[in-house]
Amino acid sequence: MGSGEVLALTPISLREANAFVERNHRHHKGVTGHKFSIGCTRDGELVGVAIMGRPVSRYLDDGLTLEVNRLCTTGAENACSMLYGAAARAARAMGYQKIITYTLDTEPGTSLRAAGWQCAGPAGGERWTGKRRPAADLYPPQKKLRYEKQL
Repeated sequence: MGSGEVLALTPISLREANAFVERNHRHHKGVTGHKFSIGCTRDGELVGVAIMGRPVSRYLDDGLTLEVNRLCTTGAENACSMLYGAAARAARAMGYQKIITYTLDTEPGTSLRAAGWQCAGPAGGERWTGKRRPAADLYPPQKKLRYEKQL
């Protein structure tokens, strides 16, 4: 970042966060609901969002675990790490004991590791299965990695 370009956190509504995701995310759309969302600005311009909610996996939805359901930036340097760190601090302040998220297995997870998260290994299959499976893939049909941070 050049001089004068300062990243800052800001509260953001789900509607604003979803609109940002719809415009900027490589392979996901917005989400239906959330617990809270955080925005990241650079010199007043929104450059990233994080949307936190209940874990998608019912096996991990114990009331004490929060999931980063979407994290999306314009590519602004350090915005991802800043948002992951802010999400973990907010979750801890709210009494959560663990925070999780998923990446595609081809993504390096650099920002997550920079924010102190650990890779917990492969998670899930390539596609949704069972009765609730959507007619068309909503996400890239490839393996995911779960990252987590104990709070």
